[in-house]
Amino acid sequence: MASDKPKILVVNDDPASLLALTSLLDGRADEGNYVVLSARSGQEALRQVLLHDFAVILLDVNMPGMDGFETAEAIHQRARSADIPIIFVTAFLADEIDRLKAYQRGAADFLFTPVIPQILHAKVSVFVTLAVKNEELKRQAEALSQHALELTATNRRLVREMEERQAAERKSHAKDEFLAMLGHELRNPLSAISSASSLIGLPGAGQESVARARTIIQRQSQHLSRIVDDLLDLSRAMSGKILLARQPLDLANLVGSCLETFRATGRTAGYGISVELEPGWVDGDPTRLEQIVSNLLDNALKYTPSGGNIAIALGRADGQVVFTVRDTGVGIPAELLPHVFDVFVQGAISIDRSQGGLGIGLSLVRRLVELHGGSVACTSAGAGLGSCFEIRLPQAQAAVAAAPAEVVRGADGKPTVLLIEDNEDGREMMATMLEVHGFPVLQAADGLQGVAQALQQVPDAALVDIGLPGIDGYEVARRLRADPATRAIRLIALTGYGLEEDQRRVLEAGFDRHLVKPVAIDLLLDALVQAPAALEAGSGAHPAGV
Repeated sequence: MASDKPKILVVNDDPASLLALTSLLDGRADEGNYVVLSARSGQEALRQVLLHDFAVILLDVNMPGMDGFETAEAIHQRARSADIPIIFVTAFLADEIDRLKAYQRGAADFLFTPVIPQILHAKVSVFVTLAVKNEELKRQAEALSQHALELTATNRRLVREMEERQAAERKSHAKDEFLAMLGHELRNPLSAISSASSLIGLPGAGQESVARARTIIQRQSQHLSRIVDDLLDLSRAMSGKILLARQPLDLANLVGSCLETFRATGRTAGYGISVELEPGWVDGDPTRLEQIVSNLLDNALKYTPSGGNIAIALGRADGQVVFTVRDTGVGIPAELLPHVFDVFVQGAISIDRSQGGLGIGLSLVRRLVELHGGSVACTSAGAGLGSCFEIRLPQAQAAVAAAPAEVVRGADGKPTVLLIEDNEDGREMMATMLEVHGFPVLQAADGLQGVAQALQQVPDAALVDIGLPGIDGYEVARRLRADPATRAIRLIALTGYGLEEDQRRVLEAGFDRHLVKPVAIDLLLDALVQAPAALEAGSGAHPAGV
């Protein structure tokens, strides 16, 4: 296209001279592959320079108003046109002073009048060829620059993909190790339970052996329950589905209570325990805060050899309650320290699994602390030099404890309970447990049977599983609440579904309380004897039944 060809500007105020020069150049324009433009004054030349890039400018020296020297100076003062070569057209007899002045103003060459066509074409062709070469070099440089940018972007993408692949491989490896640990942690209690159950059924088993086997089954069942609870809690925390039942509480009392539990079970025997607790009120969920404290204490005991020291402190600083657990245990290597709160991260895993655990306790601690608007940090001087965990929570105003809920008893001391559960073994054991504690129990194996049983003999309370065949627990609650004869029954959902959404659906269906399997018998008994108003309050105060 003509617009892509090099351009030549001829500037001359004399029409005849301008026509002569442009005609000479136009005659060779196709052969020289250039385009010729003209201007009749310095001002018009400047306007053309603003619109176009030129390979060369043929500029008459003697022009009225703005002469050739002034025009050249103005052209070269502009950054974009500073490098345009200018050929001055002047009389052959121009004195040396004018020539010197022309070179000082940026002249590249001279043409003397009368112009010889061959010299004109020779001089112009040099600059046109140079312009063509410069444009080619410019395009090549742009292409190289673009290629370099593409290579850089490709390299960055490859590096990013490599890092993502390595991170995915690390996560996959960590998950594989976690699944291996989970299998180990589940098989151990299951093996103990299976052996103890077999022992109970042996004809020659003595009373002492049977009692010991029952104790083992109970202890290992609690261990399995804790494993499941940890997994579910971590899943809820990571997905943001934990609902905190906040209330003002003194964290010092909670920490002291946790310590007493550890002492009562013999966990702190053989350790030097130092405790410094100042009152520290926070607005938090007691159950979740107890999880945080228990996990940190358990972590310190687990990784500190017997005979080591553990320092527990609670204080206040900068409007925050600060809880620290410092130990003299195995410490944390520098490479592991930044990842100590990551999911599935655990120290060196040995085949004997002497430390135990799933490696999710600290991750759960961080999630729960963050849900309370706090922060957690870990420091360690290295392997074998102990570690320190610090929790910071926003400080709250002290509050007066609420009066305990009123407890009511049935006419015979215990309310009649309707147990609606489709799992036969679970239903039988729960009914036996309730009967041992003095509760009259009615049983139903599905939702429709449960509604019919409630209409036939109205109980004081009903324990209803949610995942029932026929109609589910939600529909059971709705039907019982809709019938005037059964509307006043105390309804308690006893289920394996424990998310916030499950609790909301339970309460909307008409239940008074939501408890999650396996539920502690003390908690279940308290729920059965509480007044309905207290149950409603308890449902909000103890989400998911914990």
